[in-house]
Amino acid sequence: MNSTTGISPLPFDHVEAHAFLSRTDVHLARVIEQVGQFHFKLHECDSVYESLLEAIAYQSISGKAAATIFARVRALGSNGNCPTPQELLRVRPQTLRKVGLSHAKIAAARDLAQKTIDGVVPSLADAEKMSDDELVKRLISVRGIGAWTVEMFLIFRLGRPDVLPIHDYGVQKGFALTYRKRRIPKPKELLKFGERWRPWRTIASWYMWRAVQLAGKDARKIAKSTPAKKRAARNRASGRKAAAAKRPRLPQAAPSDKIPLPAWKRGPSRSRSAETLDSRFPTRGFHNLKHSPNLR
Repeated sequence: MNSTTGISPLPFDHVEAHAFLSRTDVHLARVIEQVGQFHFKLHECDSVYESLLEAIAYQSISGKAAATIFARVRALGSNGNCPTPQELLRVRPQTLRKVGLSHAKIAAARDLAQKTIDGVVPSLADAEKMSDDELVKRLISVRGIGAWTVEMFLIFRLGRPDVLPIHDYGVQKGFALTYRKRRIPKPKELLKFGERWRPWRTIASWYMWRAVQLAGKDARKIAKSTPAKKRAARNRASGRKAAAAKRPRLPQAAPSDKIPLPAWKRGPSRSRSAETLDSRFPTRGFHNLKHSPNLR
């Protein structure tokens, strides 16, 4: 392991992987040739618990903010190390809120700590002996940890060579660009196609991410696939609009032909006080949900 950069050597033969993928997939071979040098980095992993705790801190916020928050979480441990599961459970929720964790992330972190103590979350040594499926099954039982988080852990922490994150948007878009698809593939389609990449689906996924980088602005042209129900509803709406446009309109009466309503049907005239009230409270203000006290 390179202690200065925190990057570990690869646990698989990437030369063999490139030869296999280039031989079995012409389109992927073209991307491999365009990318050039293989810059896959396997990051240092001290424990499964600490890696997942970091993943929880990084969820749904920018990388810079997450790094600041996780540094504060690490400072809660003894001797400058990340707090152990036992130490984390002893930290008051108010303290975790002060360092920047949301209520949902606090619940997820505490569940992670408890499941690590209970043995559901394995040690790093035990995790390296487990299969990908067994690790996914165990780790997604932790609150706030989904399949995608576990797949990223398998790829970038453990260096597993045959992981295909079918729900990752970057992999989906890279696939659409590489194989010249007009729409993003569904996860099942990607899973079925990816069988040809076994046993090197991790490396193929890495090149799908690189394909998006190579495409640059052209990557925006790929559209998300629309579910069948939404497409049907959209078609019905457009059909109704087309039918309304073709429908003949009734002739409008000329202004001179209009008969004024009698005074008793027109209703009372607007008083000066009503006009003043309308000017103080414009109609559009009542539709602005931001100013409704019941929705704050």
